[in-house]
Amino acid sequence: MGISSKLNPQRFMIRQRLMSDPFCRLRSLPEVEVAAQLGIKIDVNQASVDDWLRLPGISIHQARSLVELVGMGVQLLCLEDVAAAISVPFHRLQPLEPILHFEYYAPESSLNPQRVNPNIASLAEIARIPLVETTLARQIVRNRQEHGNYRNLADLQRRLALSSQLTSQLMYYLQF
Repeated sequence: MGISSKLNPQRFMIRQRLMSDPFCRLRSLPEVEVAAQLGIKIDVNQASVDDWLRLPGISIHQARSLVELVGMGVQLLCLEDVAAAISVPFHRLQPLEPILHFEYYAPESSLNPQRVNPNIASLAEIARIPLVETTLARQIVRNRQEHGNYRNLADLQRRLALSSQLTSQLMYYLQF
């Protein structure tokens, strides 16, 4: 045991837990502080719902909203953007800032393709997705109108009888 464990056993235990599982859920602000000291970061413009849920005080609805906004092309460039996007006061999110990483990704970047929600997108929007021919775009819209919204990517694949190869390529461009 080092001197740091004698000075603050709680922080030592947090540090040990985070070092053994850097992707665990952070349950408190002291855990956020220790995570930041260990160099743990969450890229807000590439974070998944699970990434957001690692943070104390972030609800499932807020996490989904943030992921959906980013998936639709909205760039979150600072903590104020995150606060505005989920309608919470800036000061409530401020303690999370040390582990949040804000990076701008060009809209045409392969790291940040524009995502389309096939449940609300127009025929023209769907047709602009790489790999989607006009015929498939029409089929997506027609099936949605006749049978209702798609639940997820697997539902879209099943209903349209898409190949697994095409589905694996489309998943980067669709947001449900």
